[in-house]
Amino acid sequence: MEKAIALPNYINNQWCTSSATEFLDVINPATAEVVAKVPLSPASEIEQATQAASEAFGSWRRIPPTERVQYLFKLKNLLEEHFEDLARTITLECGKTLAESKGEMRRAIENVEVACGIPMMMQGTNLEDIARGIDEIMIRQPLGVCAVIAPFNFPGMIPFWFLPYAIACGNTYIVKPSEKVPLTMQKVFQLLEKTGLPQGVVNLVNGAKEVVDAILDDPKIRAISFVGSTPVAKYIYSRGAANGKRVQCQGGAKNPLIVLPDANLEMTTRIAADSAFGCAGQRCLAASIAVTVGEARRSFTEAIAETAQKRVVGCGLDSGVEMGPVINAQSKTRIESLIQQGADEGAKVLVDGRCPSIPSYEKGYFVRPTILQNVDPSGEIARTEIFGPVLSLIHVETIEQAIALVNNGQYGNMACLFTSSGAAARKFRYEAEAGNIGINIGVAAPMAFFPFSGWKESFFGDLHGQSNHAVEFFTQTKVVVERWPSNWSRQF
Repeated sequence: MEKAIALPNYINNQWCTSSATEFLDVINPATAEVVAKVPLSPASEIEQATQAASEAFGSWRRIPPTERVQYLFKLKNLLEEHFEDLARTITLECGKTLAESKGEMRRAIENVEVACGIPMMMQGTNLEDIARGIDEIMIRQPLGVCAVIAPFNFPGMIPFWFLPYAIACGNTYIVKPSEKVPLTMQKVFQLLEKTGLPQGVVNLVNGAKEVVDAILDDPKIRAISFVGSTPVAKYIYSRGAANGKRVQCQGGAKNPLIVLPDANLEMTTRIAADSAFGCAGQRCLAASIAVTVGEARRSFTEAIAETAQKRVVGCGLDSGVEMGPVINAQSKTRIESLIQQGADEGAKVLVDGRCPSIPSYEKGYFVRPTILQNVDPSGEIARTEIFGPVLSLIHVETIEQAIALVNNGQYGNMACLFTSSGAAARKFRYEAEAGNIGINIGVAAPMAFFPFSGWKESFFGDLHGQSNHAVEFFTQTKVVVERWPSNWSRQF
């Protein structure tokens, strides 16, 4: 095997070797092989990127939005041309199946497409004669330098919740990819380089906490986007806000699926399994809890257990594989310890996915689909984000009890209902306290032209990623009140 290369940063349209003295291994989670080395860049390299972005902002914001989006049109075509390679890279470093990686990149491209509508989306408002002879105008202007601190689970998609909108609005941008999965953004920036974007408009700096803190503290960075766990989201939100920045932080989740007795069993089981075990459960919209109501208990429990046992687990690049590994050895250990904690709290391990042996991939970080039955709603395991392929089963007698269980949770990212009753669906949609609601949908992921919502401990901030929320986040409003009396004489 060839020696793993050290990845560069991209600052001011130049690929730069980091001055870092420490590097982390980038590991293929299916094989445990090292595929690259990522530098733990020092804070000084964020300062270099920020300075380049700050210097670029003055001229970039003056380029008409109709011209700015031409770079996004070029990027969209480049992403399409390199679609297969990008998807394979996601699978290589993240572990998900190739089909899941393709789905991720499709969502990334959709955000580029939506951001191409900035000439319409960024428009302001005006009203004549707010008083006699006085007009008022509200315009949107870019903020300046903005940055994203990206997570490991969607290395291709999540930066695109933010980046295309930010630069289309006239801002300059810095991407800090997860140090666990930096390869996908390396390839994305190679494509961004081909678009011909002016110097300093987009920058890439690898690293860990030192780089994150530098982003949070640098006064030239005006806005920060983050997706990750709730504890880190709280840290980033509080420190960034204390430094006067706009901050939007997507946190953790414990997403419930409610199954009513009148739900279509075959459809519900298939969708619930895809939600709970897709991407090895490592997504913020993965189903974590299935709440059966009344007579749905026995039939759904039997069906989901059978489906979990049959799910094909292996390397995401192999054909026929339905679920890949978790991201690393630490995650595997954590997930398996939480399964045991659930058992210690009284749950039955109905389907046990711990310590599997995957032929030809014995060194990989695999956890098979797991189901915990009779989970205590007040127990720790019912509140903890496992972030792995583990589905907890809880039973209640009425939809009111199910909604109360949803609303008593600390998170509010997603909640889904499976039913054939329109009245039940409306009640759930109206009363459930979560930002993304699914009706007979297992992953209620908003399209790029809707904001990715989230409530309670799942989100910190006011404006979410994607769509009009992204435009509002990456612009500041300016109100102009004008009077031009016709009887004034000009003085030159």
